[in-house]
Amino acid sequence: MRRVLVLRPEPGASSTVKHARQRGLDAVAIPLFEIEPVEWRAPDAGSLDGLLITSANAIRSAGDQLLELRGLPIYAVGPATADAAREAGFDVASSGDAGVERLLGSIEADLRLLHLCGEDRKETADAKQQIHAIAVYRSRAKENVDLSAAQASVAMIHSPRAGRRFAELVANKETISIAAISDDAAAAVGDGWAAVKSATAPTDEALLALTERLCNKAPAP
Repeated sequence: MRRVLVLRPEPGASSTVKHARQRGLDAVAIPLFEIEPVEWRAPDAGSLDGLLITSANAIRSAGDQLLELRGLPIYAVGPATADAAREAGFDVASSGDAGVERLLGSIEADLRLLHLCGEDRKETADAKQQIHAIAVYRSRAKENVDLSAAQASVAMIHSPRAGRRFAELVANKETISIAAISDDAAAAVGDGWAAVKSATAPTDEALLALTERLCNKAPAP
């Protein structure tokens, strides 16, 4: 069986490995980044209609400042993010399953939303809502990552930044297949791989399904 490399930061990496192994996959966590909180100051909750959360890392990293916003509803990009918000004591007004653009297109256009996010984020310039972004965490690239298990593997790429970093670190790409969570993440890895495929939806479940399909294909010689 082909090995699966889970490259996302912890604690997400361990969660993905768990679900991959439940599918019978030989998955290992090799995070390329570490999540670090950054200092921030919460704005007046009265000036906002809700919080836009596109990663559970924002909830985990926001610290005590988050308490000042607990009365605001959450608009979450996916089920895992919504679960993290509920565990932190928030009410979830809406939870998407197909990316932030689809989520924003499904909710009221005149909302004033605070986007708690990472320093490396995708802009929401076309959103009809008034969105103010504040970074509450950063993803720091890890040094000396051991990728000796990468040959003939299937690598799960959860973001464009992870795709670029993985491509930088891997010398021999020909036997490695890429399972990417989005077209942007797939494009970020570049060329030269055994295969590069995008998940049908930007969710961990869809990415795992794609990974399983790639694992059932023979690696390049």
